[in-house]
Amino acid sequence: MRDITVKRSLATAAQLCLHAILICLAFIWVYPFLWMISASFKSKDDFFTKGLSLIPSSLDVSNFTRAWREGHFEQYFINSLVIVFFVTVIVLFVTATCGYALGRYTFFGKKAVVGLFAASIFVPLEFAIIPIFELIKNLGLMNSLTGVILAESGGSHLVFVLLFAGFFRQIPKELEDSAIIDGSGFIRTFTQIMLPLAKPIVGSAIIMQFIWTWNSFLLPLILTLSNPAIRPLAVGLYALRGENIVDWTGIAAGGTIAIVPIIVIFLFLQRYFVDGIAGAVKG
Repeated sequence: MRDITVKRSLATAAQLCLHAILICLAFIWVYPFLWMISASFKSKDDFFTKGLSLIPSSLDVSNFTRAWREGHFEQYFINSLVIVFFVTVIVLFVTATCGYALGRYTFFGKKAVVGLFAASIFVPLEFAIIPIFELIKNLGLMNSLTGVILAESGGSHLVFVLLFAGFFRQIPKELEDSAIIDGSGFIRTFTQIMLPLAKPIVGSAIIMQFIWTWNSFLLPLILTLSNPAIRPLAVGLYALRGENIVDWTGIAAGGTIAIVPIIVIFLFLQRYFVDGIAGAVKG
């Protein structure tokens, strides 16, 4: 009996140590994010004198006002919302239809198509910058929101395609056959029967694509060099960095503003995100 008690005590102590280690690692992981929020409320003098401290001497909300007005964040914020909305819609349509075709049908060259999708992962964005730039330029869409949207929508988006393909592959064929017998065509079967069943994958795709597009910097920067008015928020943050002076507290406030929509969209769709990833792993 005594041995059992000792073993339980050791197991409890080991579990407490593990939890303490994980809490320390989690704090180290989120510290930069917490520091950014703290810095957004610090004065310029406080920013340099306090160093890495997370507690500001006083709450200075003028950083947010300065970033929003002087940094033109109002326009950048609207630009980001427009870009993210249309990019997400286009990517969802393309990846869902590709995933449906790959998951439900067998056709000649299917393995080659999947191989091309997989190979595209190993092509860095920097290698594709020049072709994308030339394509958008030849289309006459440079320095326009349409050009940024099309450029951000490009790519194979292999992760989403495979998520949709894996999910649609698990749906019983009898469900699709029943729809066909009832007179439902390909488009109606996909949009009214198959796609609504894929809500977890749709939620996961929306969250991930929203984050990637919202934080995208290189492509929008190159495509909007001559028209700062259409820059998204991630590129607009760069405008707070002057030639001789860097507004660090303004940049911290701008970063805090930029992170809020990501947190909101994740909180609303986190259930679908978890279900989608769990379903993909199970499949």
